[in-house]
Amino acid sequence: MPGIDECLMEAMALPGARGASLVDWTSGLALGTAGDSPVGDHETTAAETAELARSAAEFDSFTSAGDPDAGGAGAEDGPPVEDLIVTTRAGYHVLRFVETSFDSSVFLHLWLDRDSGNLALARLRLRDLAERLVLR
Repeated sequence: MPGIDECLMEAMALPGARGASLVDWTSGLALGTAGDSPVGDHETTAAETAELARSAAEFDSFTSAGDPDAGGAGAEDGPPVEDLIVTTRAGYHVLRFVETSFDSSVFLHLWLDRDSGNLALARLRLRDLAERLVLR
């Protein structure tokens, strides 16, 4: 089971990966980073993506009313959202929520080049990485 650094290195091995980080969405702090940042500073990127993740995780609008597994904000099983995808002209940002033994307030952020990245593969690999990640 990979730790933070190993997980981020595996994410960076994906085709088109430009940057990766593990972020705490309650504080907006990067717990680990690899590669480049879209704005040149990983801490700024972590804070900005944390705002997006926090909104998706805390607002009931993103839960499915018919989903029996969707517990809304404060659910013990973690946020009701699995991942978020933001598409820009130059790339993709994939945020994958990580369930942990504590408060589940972390996510993996992968920045992909739009021309060489494979969004479907990235989603599958991030899901796998999030399931195997060991936070120490």
